[in-house]
Amino acid sequence: MSMKRRTVLKGLAASTAVLAMPAVLRAQAAPFKIGLLTVKTGPLAQGGIQMEQGIATFLKQKNNTLSGRKIEFISADTGGNPAGAKTKAQELVERDKVNVILGPLAAFELLAITDYVRDNATPLISLAAAEDVTQRKANPFIIRPSATSAQCCHVMGDYAAKDLKFKRAITISEDFAFGYEQMSGFLRVFEDNGGKVVKKLWPPLVTPDYTPYIAQISKVDCVFNGFAGSNPVKFMRAYADLGVKAKIPLLAGWTAMDDALLKSLGDEAIGVYSAAWYSADGQTASNKRFVADMQKDYNVLPGGYSAGMYIAGQCVEAAIQKLGGKADDRKALADALHQVTLTDTPRGAIKFDKYGNVIGDVFIRKCEKKDGKLVNTVIKKYPNVSQFWTYDEKAFLAQPVYGRDAPPAKNLEQ
Repeated sequence: MSMKRRTVLKGLAASTAVLAMPAVLRAQAAPFKIGLLTVKTGPLAQGGIQMEQGIATFLKQKNNTLSGRKIEFISADTGGNPAGAKTKAQELVERDKVNVILGPLAAFELLAITDYVRDNATPLISLAAAEDVTQRKANPFIIRPSATSAQCCHVMGDYAAKDLKFKRAITISEDFAFGYEQMSGFLRVFEDNGGKVVKKLWPPLVTPDYTPYIAQISKVDCVFNGFAGSNPVKFMRAYADLGVKAKIPLLAGWTAMDDALLKSLGDEAIGVYSAAWYSADGQTASNKRFVADMQKDYNVLPGGYSAGMYIAGQCVEAAIQKLGGKADDRKALADALHQVTLTDTPRGAIKFDKYGNVIGDVFIRKCEKKDGKLVNTVIKKYPNVSQFWTYDEKAFLAQPVYGRDAPPAKNLEQ
């Protein structure tokens, strides 16, 4: 009986000691909670699963501890739609009390929750590319270490016009926000350098057969596509099977030729040019560790979806390290995330502009087959690319956000 009493007294003493601890020390003892908004069902699930693998790889490397803080990780499936993203964001914030959210995947998901995370003072590190979240409607609680929708597409527009000397192009992408913004970025730079976009094609996100769209492609030097998820695989196979690949070169945004997709592709991908902010053959120390661990744990070559969340983890670690005991202050955490500068990430060195969007290298790649495997070979690097490309920031922001018809296409033909 006395033994039990002593045990109880010891327990009470321990509880009293914890309560008597300074608040900062109690906060340091509590786990730091990271919530992930991703997609595990539907046409975007391939990228969403890779997002989870990327942050899981980073946390495993760190033994689930960042700058002395134990990490509690919570993954939520949005279903790949705005309503699901909003519901899961609310659960992460209000029920799970996360310190920071990573994700979501799709631009339309980010647009659905940006006001919510601002109103609830919750830092968010986005993979989704919705332009205006780091432009005209910049959100002080959001940073983006991947890219805006158009950031890599500006680069491809420049490369297509100047290096490949293409004059006439057709664009094709899913009929949603990410597609609109990608195609508009390409169109703007391509036409500013003497090219003409003569047709824009918009298949729905869920398209069983691309034949009716591919049948409309002719009399151009190239086709630029911005498909995402599993859709690039279906599109490129149809593009090759219908004989168009042999006649008209195919260009792509980063999601359409993501390194992780290569295992699902065949010879239809050989020769495709893409512009991407990440390349699996990057030679940074962190990328070598990242690629090795992704291949060991998941048997996949990582792409931008997983790299984006790995880098998000690096940003969280840097912010916690800077803030120490103040990392539980979500406003202070958001401010610290905006000030992060990293010299060693899987994509190279990065920093953020005053709107919270990344400034970093963008790579032009050409898909080749080496030793029986497809690889995206880097053939040119554009250093320190801003979301505003080479345009004047104030003039850029004075224009409407990129959309289905913004900027207006001046050279469309029937």
